[in-house]
Amino acid sequence: MERIETDLLIVGAGSGGLSVAAGAVQMGTRVVLVERGEMGGDCLNYGCVPSKALIRSAKAAHALRHADQYGIASVAPQVDYAAVKDHVKGVIASIAPHDSQERFEGMGVRVIRESARFVSGDEMEAGAHRIKARRIVLATGSGPFVPPIEGLSEVPYLTNETLWDLRELPRHLIVIGGGPIGMEMAQAHRRLGSEVTVLEGGTALSKDDPELSAIALDAVRGEGVRIVEGAQASRVSGTEGALTVETDDGQRFEGSHILVAVGRRANTDGLGLDVAGIETTKTGIKVDDALRTTNRKVYAIGDAAGGLQFTHVAGYHAGIVVRSAVLGLPAKAKADHLPWATYLDPELAHVGLTEAQARERYGESAIEIARFDYEGNDRAQADRLTDGRAKVVIRKGKPVGASIVGHQAGEQISLWAFAIASGAKMRDVSSMVAPYPTYGELHKRAAGAYFSPKLFDSAAVKRVVRLVQRVLP
Repeated sequence: MERIETDLLIVGAGSGGLSVAAGAVQMGTRVVLVERGEMGGDCLNYGCVPSKALIRSAKAAHALRHADQYGIASVAPQVDYAAVKDHVKGVIASIAPHDSQERFEGMGVRVIRESARFVSGDEMEAGAHRIKARRIVLATGSGPFVPPIEGLSEVPYLTNETLWDLRELPRHLIVIGGGPIGMEMAQAHRRLGSEVTVLEGGTALSKDDPELSAIALDAVRGEGVRIVEGAQASRVSGTEGALTVETDDGQRFEGSHILVAVGRRANTDGLGLDVAGIETTKTGIKVDDALRTTNRKVYAIGDAAGGLQFTHVAGYHAGIVVRSAVLGLPAKAKADHLPWATYLDPELAHVGLTEAQARERYGESAIEIARFDYEGNDRAQADRLTDGRAKVVIRKGKPVGASIVGHQAGEQISLWAFAIASGAKMRDVSSMVAPYPTYGELHKRAAGAYFSPKLFDSAAVKRVVRLVQRVLP
């Protein structure tokens, strides 16, 4: 067995692990990176990248069906599902070199393609290698959670990891789970020509502001996706191409394929965490504000840390760890400024507190709400994309949360993420000048909606203005 001593050992070559490795090695740190699966992790191979590539194909098919609203004859698209999957693989292949073993070895990172497990508090074994490290970073990501539904293990079913191997368009896709992954894949497959039913045990898109998620869900339903809420899947039966899902209230749903999308769980099995004195929670590895585990030499980041499960969060965590473990500087992770987006059409994006969360934290009277609808935006009118709304939650003149539903919501939420992160006030947003006509004007108008009642409905302001007008030369 080869014995290796290093400054930093990283387990997991997904977004978080690769970001730590790149940052650390370029600063002169000795880095060993262990990955048991594909370089690039879930995001590149099974998650963000392939799903967005599929969504883009679905959007192209949808545009052909609805071109008549722009004075162009609508046509029925001829969807080649296998070719769509080739497009998905092509996108992955174009990004893969950036995350490749060769690139990171070229930087000076020692890459080992094996499973790793702790053998002591500061040592791990990976294949024929025993690695002793001054600091260890667990960036093992997460995988699809498959619930213990009766009969599920006896029938063929899909997850976000196996969906990409499918080459024939599902005739009728039953999606178990109405969260972001389930809803994105539901709308995409409907646009590509499948019948789609979504079964959600609670409320679909429940983590988002219900006022805005309702707009997105209405749009998806309008395209023909059947969304059944309060329908907990309890039993699955059938054979390939002819499957039945029963819910706990006695309903039966028949389809050709099942996609299980009820959530994700941190990849911690087989790491030997107990050997290293590392505790876990229900959602992942237990960490403090600095992302340290209960073993002070070990950090956990991204999905493994059990918080928000997004690629950009893993990247943010990577920066925290580089600052702490490489530079020896104090650094703590926060969550209030971290945005997320669900890539439906219309998109749904959020940062900070929802209205309900803000009222619970600060009290009913301490919160103000500003809204502005896409209908009032000239660019949205020109594009015929007027279904949408920007909503800002404000406390003491500062935004503490924002939600957007509508075209390019995921792109636009960055402004509010920056405002919250920097402590900006609503007057700072209102002073922004956005080019006309753009969707960016929505946010200036939302800020204007916050100030308008204070200015135009104020008797005191009107008295002052009348006084000023009398004395102005």
